[in-house]
Amino acid sequence: MTLREGEKGTAELKRDARRLLTHLVSGEAKRLDFDAANRWRRQSPAHEAAFTEATQLWRDFGAAGRDLLAREGTPVWPAPQVSLSRRAMLGGSGALAAAAAAYAVINPPLGLWPSLAELRADYRTATGEQRQVTLADHVAVRMNTQTAIAVPASSGDRDQVTLIAGEASFVMPPEAMRPLAVVADASLTIASRARFDVRNLGRSVCVTCFEGDVRVENAAQTATVGVNQQLRYDRDGIGQVVSINPGEAAAWREGVLIFRDKPLSDVIDELNRYRPGRIILVKSGLAQRSVNGRFSIERIDDVVAWLAQVYGATPRSLPGGVTLLS
Repeated sequence: MTLREGEKGTAELKRDARRLLTHLVSGEAKRLDFDAANRWRRQSPAHEAAFTEATQLWRDFGAAGRDLLAREGTPVWPAPQVSLSRRAMLGGSGALAAAAAAYAVINPPLGLWPSLAELRADYRTATGEQRQVTLADHVAVRMNTQTAIAVPASSGDRDQVTLIAGEASFVMPPEAMRPLAVVADASLTIASRARFDVRNLGRSVCVTCFEGDVRVENAAQTATVGVNQQLRYDRDGIGQVVSINPGEAAAWREGVLIFRDKPLSDVIDELNRYRPGRIILVKSGLAQRSVNGRFSIERIDDVVAWLAQVYGATPRSLPGGVTLLS
C-alpha cells in the first residue's frame, strides 16, 4: 500500500467516525446503533483512533471554535446521495461537497459546534461558562452558557445588541442616556431603564422583566412586559404576558437550575446546555414524567445520577461525554 493510499484510508476513517458520532448524539440513535458503533471501533487501532479524535473534536469545538476552524479548516460533511448521471456527478461533486461544507458551518448538525453566526459574534460563552461584560452607556450584560451576542456600532437614537443564541441578562443603569434594543430572531426588546433577560434557543424567544418595563416588537405586534412578568414570541406572533417568580426565573445567575412540573425530556434538553457531551433519554416512556427540583449547575452529573435513580433509568456512559438513560 502506498503512502497516498494510506492517507486516503485515514481520511475516510475520520470522516466515517465523525458521521458515526453525529448519529449517536442526535437523539435518534437506538441501542443497536451504539452496539454497532462499538463493533466499528473494535475493527482496528486505526478505527479506535479515528473515533477518539472525533469525540475530542466535539469536546473542543464549543470552547475553541475559532481556533479549531483556523487550525483544522471547515468540517466537511458528505452531501446526500442522489441519483445522478456520471457526467453530472463528475461535474457537480465539487459543488455538492462545497454546499455540504457551507451548510454544516451555517447550520451545524445537532449543534455540535458553534454556527458561523456565533463564530462571528463579539462575545461568546462556551458550554457551562457564564460571563459578565459591560457595553456602551454602562449597560451590564450577564451571558449564560452557550450564548453569543453581537454589538454593532451605535446608530440612530438607541444602542443595539443582537442575541444570536443563548440567554443573557441586561441591566441598564439609572443614568442611561439612550434606550437599548435587543434583537432576537428578527424582533426587538426595547428598554429605557430596566433589568431584563432574553432567552433565544431557536424555537422561540422568552423575555422576562425584573425592574422597569420593556416593549417587545414582533412584526406588526407590540406588547409591554412589566416587573416580574414574562412573555414568549416566535415567528407566528407574541404570546400572553404572564406573571413569574423572579427568584426562580433568575436562578441561573446564581448557578442554580429550578424545575417546576417540567417534563423530563425538557429537563434533559436544559441540562445538555450546561455539560459537554449529550444526555440521551433512550427510555422514551419517561419523557413526559414531571420533574421538580433545585439543582446546582456545578454538579450537573450528580443531577443526571439523581434523575436516573428517581425515575428508574439505567445510566450508561459512552465516549464523548454521551450518557444514555435507558
